[in-house]
Amino acid sequence: MQIDAMERPIEQGVASVVRAATVKRSGITSARRRWGPRSIRQPGRGHRACVLRDAARHLARQSTDLITREPKGREGKEAMMALRVRVGVVGIGRGLWLGERAAAGFELVAVCDTDEAGLRDAGRRLGVATYTEYSRFLEHDMDAVLLANNFHEHAPFAIKALAADKHVMSETAACHTLAEAVALIEAVEASDRVYLFAENYPYMAFNQEMRRRYRAGDIGEFRYGEGEYVHPDPAAVKLARSRGYDHWRNWIPATYYCTHSVAPVMFITGTRPEKVNGFVIPYDANDPTMAHSAKIQDTAATIICRMSGGAVAKSLHGGLRGHGNYVRIHGNRGLMENGRHGDKQRLRIWREPWETPVGESSEIVYRPTFPHHHEEATAAGHGGADFFTLRAFLDAIRTGEPPEIDVYLGVDMSIVGIQAWRSVLADSAPVEVPDLRDRALRVRYADDHWSPDPARSMPGQPPSSVLGRFEPGAEARALADKVWSDA
Repeated sequence: MQIDAMERPIEQGVASVVRAATVKRSGITSARRRWGPRSIRQPGRGHRACVLRDAARHLARQSTDLITREPKGREGKEAMMALRVRVGVVGIGRGLWLGERAAAGFELVAVCDTDEAGLRDAGRRLGVATYTEYSRFLEHDMDAVLLANNFHEHAPFAIKALAADKHVMSETAACHTLAEAVALIEAVEASDRVYLFAENYPYMAFNQEMRRRYRAGDIGEFRYGEGEYVHPDPAAVKLARSRGYDHWRNWIPATYYCTHSVAPVMFITGTRPEKVNGFVIPYDANDPTMAHSAKIQDTAATIICRMSGGAVAKSLHGGLRGHGNYVRIHGNRGLMENGRHGDKQRLRIWREPWETPVGESSEIVYRPTFPHHHEEATAAGHGGADFFTLRAFLDAIRTGEPPEIDVYLGVDMSIVGIQAWRSVLADSAPVEVPDLRDRALRVRYADDHWSPDPARSMPGQPPSSVLGRFEPGAEARALADKVWSDA
């Protein structure tokens, strides 16, 4: 999906599309303030800001039941309806997911997609307004936008939504280039709407429990971590998910889809990658899941991250055999990891015998539950994690407090893959992951449009594979024609 009438905001600068929002509309109202990096947060805006902040805090106190537990009785249900956030979704798949689950606190009011037939069907099933033009969609009377469009298009869509005075929840990736990263951050800072990066893997039960135990000091200081997102699929499934040779799933370099593996390590430990060395397992012509698909990228990627604080972390993600998600955190007093075998939702804690208090076990293995809303979360997708991204978005809108996975953390998680691809193409040399909270650093990257996107042809454009540029073979094209024509 392309943005209509975008006026090329990345090239011309974010100022052309970002405007200061004003308090308006009935319905949900949040505290309105400008946000900056947490270490250099900008001050409030005088009496008006204080009044709005106090009003939002009063609203938050009144709606505690809605945030922390199910409402009870008629009054509770009426209060929840009164405080519902009206949301529009870009992407019919995610729109159906949200609408059919009637997520507490949200009212789905509009869906936007370029698939006209699918859009009509979704509109009938959900009873909501439908749009094929993004600019018209943003004119709909709603509070927030959930971006579930193409992986490489989220930043410009988010910038335009913020300019239209909408709260934004963006799926991965937050940005596709370093220039988009700078523009997105500055758009969020210029707005007083909520921006949440909807990376969901940190919210799996075992990751939330590891975060709690790490912050309680159970394994000491972070020294080494691993995050894995291994997701093989048959060629026909890959083709059904990526219709068209230029679909992003067919050409993004193997390092780019990294947030499901790097984000949990960052979330648990509170650290960020500062430098990366990228490696790939090249395209394998003898692997039918690759050779019979339309992919022109490599099989998988490993990224070695030098983290803030001196730790080292490894990210592994891609289409290797052996489906699974795995996180391992070594501290200087112990180890935490989720299960590799059997029940992979289990958590293992290990302390060396000489450091284990008398009467306690060196090894503890158990299956953690979610810290709250356990039943609702387990009914949601991605191991319950989808529930918590929506909950975090709702809480941020209601309270006016920035979400934990905000624009800065979302950009950190996303640009790891971009910089790792630079490393791969430089024989795995180390490459900086700039901390764009630092305004002085942004100047260096504001015009960095480096991208392998076939639609963004440019001098010096990188390939999608370490092997260079190539086209899908005859068998892949035959299967693609069959899968795509059968749809």
